[in-house]
Amino acid sequence: MKPSTKSPSPVLTLCVQQASRYSIPVRTTLRRWAQAALKSHAEVTLRFVDMREGRALNRKFRGKDYATNVLTFSYERSRSGCTGDIVLCMPVLLREAKAQHKPWRAHCAHLVVHGLLHLQGDDHENDRAAQKMEARETAILAQLGYPDPYSDTFRD
Repeated sequence: MKPSTKSPSPVLTLCVQQASRYSIPVRTTLRRWAQAALKSHAEVTLRFVDMREGRALNRKFRGKDYATNVLTFSYERSRSGCTGDIVLCMPVLLREAKAQHKPWRAHCAHLVVHGLLHLQGDDHENDRAAQKMEARETAILAQLGYPDPYSDTFRD
């Protein structure tokens, strides 16, 4: 019998913090979403916040005086893995999902995947990078059973 040449799956160490009055997905669901986006080992904190904290963090670290949907803080990145925090602002996430006629859980899955990709070095600073990152997000979300988050006709 041949030894397996398949490399082991990346290991995810996940901490979930709920600093929001809104319900969030259960830890096993959050882990499944995050694991799907991993390219290498990672230590990640997912923190769910309300408007006040979301706005304060965006103002302090990006100079933008409003709450945004997701912020990614990368502390360490190497070939073997990464460490960082991903902050999701629940009121913004819920407002966007409603405006885009998407189930909030699908939008949340997208933002977790988006944050994990940023944590691992992906960005959307130019058109080429954005297309590459969006294609990766779409493929990961399809594996998770969610439609293309960039489609104009999002369906549950």
